[in-house]
Amino acid sequence: MLLLTTLLGLTRLALPPDSVPKRVALIPLPLVYYTPETRLAYGAALAATVRFRRDAAYPDARPSQLTFGVAYTQNKQLLLYLPFQLFYDRNNYYAYGELGYYRYNYYFYGVGENQGPRELYGVNFPRIRLNAFRRVVPGWVRGKLYAGLRYQWEDYDVTSVESGGLLESGAVPGGRGSRVAGGGLGVFFDSRDNVFFPTKGVVADLSLLVRNRAAETGPTPRTTHFDRYAVDVSSYHRLHKHAVLAVNYLASFTNGSAPFNALSSLGGTRRLRGYYEGRYRDRNAALLQGEVRFDVYRRLGAVVFGGVGALGNEQQLLRLDRPKTAYGGGLRFTLNRRDHLNLRLDYGLGRESSGFYLTLGEAF
Repeated sequence: MLLLTTLLGLTRLALPPDSVPKRVALIPLPLVYYTPETRLAYGAALAATVRFRRDAAYPDARPSQLTFGVAYTQNKQLLLYLPFQLFYDRNNYYAYGELGYYRYNYYFYGVGENQGPRELYGVNFPRIRLNAFRRVVPGWVRGKLYAGLRYQWEDYDVTSVESGGLLESGAVPGGRGSRVAGGGLGVFFDSRDNVFFPTKGVVADLSLLVRNRAAETGPTPRTTHFDRYAVDVSSYHRLHKHAVLAVNYLASFTNGSAPFNALSSLGGTRRLRGYYEGRYRDRNAALLQGEVRFDVYRRLGAVVFGGVGALGNEQQLLRLDRPKTAYGGGLRFTLNRRDHLNLRLDYGLGRESSGFYLTLGEAF
């Protein structure tokens, strides 16, 4: 609890007053969080909230947000990242993405249902993800609909593998590294009443990545191509003045030959909490998860959650007879009442697996 108390105290000092919107606000923040993949992580971030000059007079114009962060973890991982979310011209233009560099280590458990002993591997990867959208059907009162382009680039340099493992054997595509580049189309719909803590509405993200190029490195380099079709939908329902039901539906399908790190996956801080990030990988994945969020006392809240997912491949689209399930609960502390930005503390349980998470923002 010392970690939690320290973070709350420092964050409350750094945040500006809830009721004073500024056109540009810079907020230095300490970074302290915990996930199964990193264990304890610490560092610093500079968060910027921006309202462009032409949008400053319009209260319905959403603020843009950029955050530059540097973190080092108990697992000797280094993270440099700049996620951003930009709104311009009264929300008619919307762009989001991430620029980052990661010196990381992960556990690899295998692909599909053929799960073996976990293997620790090291990887360095710079990453670029860009999504640029233009609002379409601006007169639609039920929500904001956007369409646009997506681009991704990642140089996944595997620096170390365990001797005698699957990654060393060359049997796993991309097991000794890969460089992925490509893009496609996207559709985004948003009718939420609040970005950080919705109580009603829907947000849907449809992605069509076509003919992505994957250049595998290592002893036997080769170049392959793959497509990915993904949809991520969350809906929010007010159950009571102090309770909200959030439901997330996710499906991802891969066609072609993708490296293992670009396959569909389950597990992590957002997809089936309770399992290690990427604990399950295959060509296809689908997930249904739900969460009830309720107020406890003033800024303090709590949640209970559960989810079920399935994997699939070219022979069987989804193996619904081999479900992956997880459940758990957590606490919330509202750091910024105006935007309802929460500190999230969750504990998830899966099959012979569990995970503790201390991060900012909701899982979905």
